[in-house]
Amino acid sequence: MLLDWYYQMVLIRQFEETCYQLYQEKRITGVYLHLYSGQEAVGVGALAALEPRDHVITAYRDHGIALARGVDANTCMAEMMGRKTGTSGGKGGSMHLASREHNFWGGYAIVGGHIPLATGIALSDNYRGEDNVVLCFVGDGATNNGYFHEGVNMAAIWDLPVVFLIESNGYGMGTETHRASGQPELHKRAIAYGIKDGGRIDGQNVIEVHQALTDAVAYARKNGPVLIEAITYRYRGHGVSDRQYNSRLRDELTEWLENKDPIGILERYLTKKYKNIEPELKKLIDQAQRVVAASVEYAESSPVPTYEDLISNVYV
Repeated sequence: MLLDWYYQMVLIRQFEETCYQLYQEKRITGVYLHLYSGQEAVGVGALAALEPRDHVITAYRDHGIALARGVDANTCMAEMMGRKTGTSGGKGGSMHLASREHNFWGGYAIVGGHIPLATGIALSDNYRGEDNVVLCFVGDGATNNGYFHEGVNMAAIWDLPVVFLIESNGYGMGTETHRASGQPELHKRAIAYGIKDGGRIDGQNVIEVHQALTDAVAYARKNGPVLIEAITYRYRGHGVSDRQYNSRLRDELTEWLENKDPIGILERYLTKKYKNIEPELKKLIDQAQRVVAASVEYAESSPVPTYEDLISNVYV
């Protein structure tokens, strides 16, 4: 299990940094590309707490969530590069990854717009008597959005099985959380809605994330919504076009990279607990690099959407 989590985090990191390079080379295009580097432990630890029948929905920083949910790296990269073989047929791009097969509903570009959808998915399952949980990833900036209030409030009214997981990476675009929120301890907002406060957890420690989410999912399945805040950090700007890290923030970034990196934390735990595990970790790193390299080849050898693809699914 721990080695699988290590592989998933390394795969996400390799995928994201490759996407960054491809964007610089204009092989991935578009206005925005939101990378998950630095936040891998949140997605991997949280998704490991779910069952396949459960639902997952997130905002536009979605590549890592898709990979952790088991969506194939080839189809993810094909979508990033606008190819017909992508998860959304090459028409959604970076911000709109989704997979019905994995009950992964996206990937939404509107800040907070997916939160009422999470509540709606839970309402649908609840209405049909299905015992499923919805895991909704929420950026810290989205907690100041009306969608957040509406979605969480309705989930509370109907005792719906939703886990709202705030990925609190310290900044809403470039604005620090405490400068944008009257209550910067975001998990405390649970009190206002009368739902369970899952507290604040270390989002860089995949083991801690998994334990907290296991408890939250079990609670939500029986009792109703939970709100949790995971403290994490993104290594790139809000999007790759943003100049997030000026001289004031370089020391902060260095501190997270050197001492709080989620992959490093798990690696140190494994090497301390298990003797001579380093070669196994190296194999997993090599495997992740091969998978990502193959995904780029797959994407670039795939056809681009045609005009017929462009207009399909627009009207039903």
